[in-house]
Amino acid sequence: MPVPVERHPFAPFLPEGAKVLFLGSFPPQPKRWCMDFYYPNWINDFWRVCGLLFFGDRHHFEVPGEKRFDKERIVAFCREKGIALYDTATAVRRLKDNASDKFLEVVEATDLATLFARLPRLAAVVTTGQKATEVLLERFGCAEPPMGGSVPLDGAQPGCGLRFYRMPSTSRAYPLALEKKAACYRRLFEALEMLPLQPL
Repeated sequence: MPVPVERHPFAPFLPEGAKVLFLGSFPPQPKRWCMDFYYPNWINDFWRVCGLLFFGDRHHFEVPGEKRFDKERIVAFCREKGIALYDTATAVRRLKDNASDKFLEVVEATDLATLFARLPRLAAVVTTGQKATEVLLERFGCAEPPMGGSVPLDGAQPGCGLRFYRMPSTSRAYPLALEKKAACYRRLFEALEMLPLQPL
């Protein structure tokens, strides 16, 4: 039996004035969602990293007593901070019944240049997984940044100063403690002047 093609379930989240665009690979299956928004899996720590960095509380975006994130609070936070969200694929096949990038076949890649053009204040594009990184590298032919680092993304918008950051995955399948992942994300947000510099 042929593997069905899944279309992306969410529209790109592109708040006015966004400075940074986070690109994952593709959302997990709906049965793994605890909300209908980006990074919806309860055991993905993206929103815990944001809670820890911006509010000093990894549980800031959790609904107390429930295994779900507060979508309204997250959306308001992203609009206020200028955080855009989408993925590098708009259609995929899951070669196994799980959320692993390793078993995702990209059927249709996102038109990233068009997406970037909708964000006139964009300063940084961030991938949060290996599949997303591979799609972006294939599209723009730039160097791959070191984990937690960045390179210019001149192939996207020549001369605009756009930078491509590679951040550790916030999936718990990626073997790094939440605090160490947060330290990488802190450097990104500090570079974009979205967080105050931490004293040495």
